[in-house]
Amino acid sequence: MAQPFTLLPPAAAAVPLVCDSPHSGTTYPDDYGHAVPRELLRRGEDTHVEALWQAVPDVGGTLLHAHFPRTYIDANRNVDDLDQDLLDAAWPEPLAPSEKSRLGFGLVWRNIRAGTPIYDRPLTIAQVRHRIDAYYLPYHAALAASIEQTAQRFGAVWHLNLHSMPNDAYERLQIRSPHPLADFVLGDRDGTTCEPEFVDLVERELRARGYTVARNDPYKGVQLIARIGQPQRRRHSLQIEIRRPLYMDEATRERNDGFARVQGDLTAVLHTLAAYVKDRTGAR
Repeated sequence: MAQPFTLLPPAAAAVPLVCDSPHSGTTYPDDYGHAVPRELLRRGEDTHVEALWQAVPDVGGTLLHAHFPRTYIDANRNVDDLDQDLLDAAWPEPLAPSEKSRLGFGLVWRNIRAGTPIYDRPLTIAQVRHRIDAYYLPYHAALAASIEQTAQRFGAVWHLNLHSMPNDAYERLQIRSPHPLADFVLGDRDGTTCEPEFVDLVERELRARGYTVARNDPYKGVQLIARIGQPQRRRHSLQIEIRRPLYMDEATRERNDGFARVQGDLTAVLHTLAAYVKDRTGAR
């Protein structure tokens, strides 16, 4: 893979908005070595998310999206969120595996679903190190630089961490919910990573276009927004999950008849968000 990501700078007057899609990659590296069919691995993709939000540069924001699949290495995990059971030897540095790692969905996924391992052998230290050095670290360096440069230029930054969610999200998470999955889930780690006015605005804009919206149910946001979101420093980070059947066929991963509508609606939302962050910082 020549480049592990695409970074699109503002195509209009810049505003303090940085968006990233860490899970929409569909290019599978030759050294993956998975033992399950590619079709099954694709269940982990946020396929087409970067295209849904393609208007980010047009409204003055920055858009970063990964090329590599999240099951190969997950850019929305900490680098020490690694499952020792995946490896053929002890990792040479301290690890801090999360509940995601215990379930097989850490930095490098061990399972594609419960009880279905991706590999028929342990991975070597060198194999995992290569994934970190060639894919994970460059992606995070590009995101960190975009956040820092934007914050330094405008005195504030608003970050959108962009994802999609399967229609059976509650079942996959083993959650019994009294209500159906919302069309959009906004995650701010229970109000800790983003100013409430911005979250309110996103929700209002989506509801005005006929979508159902939930907050932190069932997704609160993981490591990326926890690291970036520091509202006391005027660094705001919000995760946005889109229910996949709104825009694609989950089995084939192809765009469905709803794609154009969702893309158009999100473009309109982005124009509103760009105006908001511009007003909050006096961007010129």
